[in-house]
Amino acid sequence: MKGAVFPAAPSGERSLGAVLRTKGVGSVMVGLVVIALLLGARRWTDLDASSLLGNTVSIGAGQRRRHHSNSTAPIVPIPFTCGNETSPRQSKCPATPAPPPPSTTLQVPGGPAPSCPDYFRYIHEDLRPWRGAGITREAVERARPHAYFRLVVVGGRAYVETYQRAYQTRDLFTQWGILQLIRRYPGRVPDLDIMFACDDPGQVRAADFPSPSEAPPVFRYSKDASTLDIVFPDWSFWGWPEVGIRPWTQMLEEVAQENERVPWPERQPYAFWKGAPARFRIRHELMRCNASNGQEWNARLFSQDWKHAVRNGFKDSSIPKQCLYRYKIYIEGNAWSVSEKYIMACDSPVLFVTTPFQDILSRGLVAGKHYWPINREHVCKSIKFAVDWGNGHPAQARLIGEQGSRFVREEMSIDYVYDYMLHLLTEYAKLLRYKPTVPEKAVEICTESMACPARGLHRECMMDSMERHVAGFDPCTLPPPFTEEEAKEIADREAEVLRNVEKMEG
Repeated sequence: MKGAVFPAAPSGERSLGAVLRTKGVGSVMVGLVVIALLLGARRWTDLDASSLLGNTVSIGAGQRRRHHSNSTAPIVPIPFTCGNETSPRQSKCPATPAPPPPSTTLQVPGGPAPSCPDYFRYIHEDLRPWRGAGITREAVERARPHAYFRLVVVGGRAYVETYQRAYQTRDLFTQWGILQLIRRYPGRVPDLDIMFACDDPGQVRAADFPSPSEAPPVFRYSKDASTLDIVFPDWSFWGWPEVGIRPWTQMLEEVAQENERVPWPERQPYAFWKGAPARFRIRHELMRCNASNGQEWNARLFSQDWKHAVRNGFKDSSIPKQCLYRYKIYIEGNAWSVSEKYIMACDSPVLFVTTPFQDILSRGLVAGKHYWPINREHVCKSIKFAVDWGNGHPAQARLIGEQGSRFVREEMSIDYVYDYMLHLLTEYAKLLRYKPTVPEKAVEICTESMACPARGLHRECMMDSMERHVAGFDPCTLPPPFTEEEAKEIADREAEVLRNVEKMEG
């Protein structure tokens, strides 16, 4: 696991953790990415599609099928009512729904459910520090200084104790996502007790815990190589109303329509980015890549004024309407940026500025198959080269864009997001060395108690992302942890890719 410092036990296990924690943005696949590609090419101008992507291989890809595409199980609706919506009182939570009988779940002929995507294997790495000793109540309590809220599930009912309010509604939509998981898979979410931090950078530093099992388990949206935080899907999968972003499934549909409206060859032949550069040095460096003083870096960069965007109803900030350029740029902010998945969805090659931060999406990306890596030490030069190469090799560049977008549409679909949450929480609950109980100051939350009082776009996001039927299928099958050999191959190939891109740039 990135960031872990493992005890001196089996040498192979120690090596595995050390290898995985040194990855930045990375290939979870054991495939030769961009440019093993390049080792056999005399000049970058000689590359073709086969040399670029022909050797890319995914572990387990042959066994994985599209998520639940052929379910024939009967549809079991989930009741939802707000009762008297004119009443100021909070809606009561209904009785715990019963799990569906075995006959209502999809049984895949010939074996278990399809294997989950490879990035699920990082679940094992995130939980590795506590794999031997387990997680005690005292360890969870030590996580309180980091946490914005504590969420406990007992008997299929959820309870929250709030310690501090998060920025905007990060905490509320994270809790909403867990409630929808409970609705989707009733009876499957185990009793658990988690501390959740809603800020960006990881805070549980591995160096502070010579014995990793003593580290407090903290759930968070991202981490880096020096931290032990447990990575969880971010709140915006269920909507980000403050900036006009709809739930993930709806956004994917809107982006797909825009992709069809403006085909890739007709898009402007530059790299596009729009965001808030303030406070982030790396983004200030990026803004210097705009054309100026006769220097053309092939980038078109725009500063986002969110106050103005709110006033004009986000008309100039529509994510689907930003799919007008052949190349999109992803760059970190305070840590990982929630913009990542939306940037990846445009069918345009993503120029991914290398970063130490990781979230569930970046762990699944393969350089050269899903994105083109940009050197953070000389961003402008790297962007110019990538755009020149792509415009000179449109078939190969377009293929990278399509593969990246296909990954976020299919392997990062909301189905897999829910399955990732279920597997992570299930594996975490197995490590608890105590029976979770409801904290004295916690309050029960449920879909009704959150959605019924909500208004405006907050209410719309909740209603649009609400799970209305019990899943008529089993979740995908959690793949095993990485072996030492697989982890080493991943790290070696990623390092080789970055070296060869740098050689290409000259």
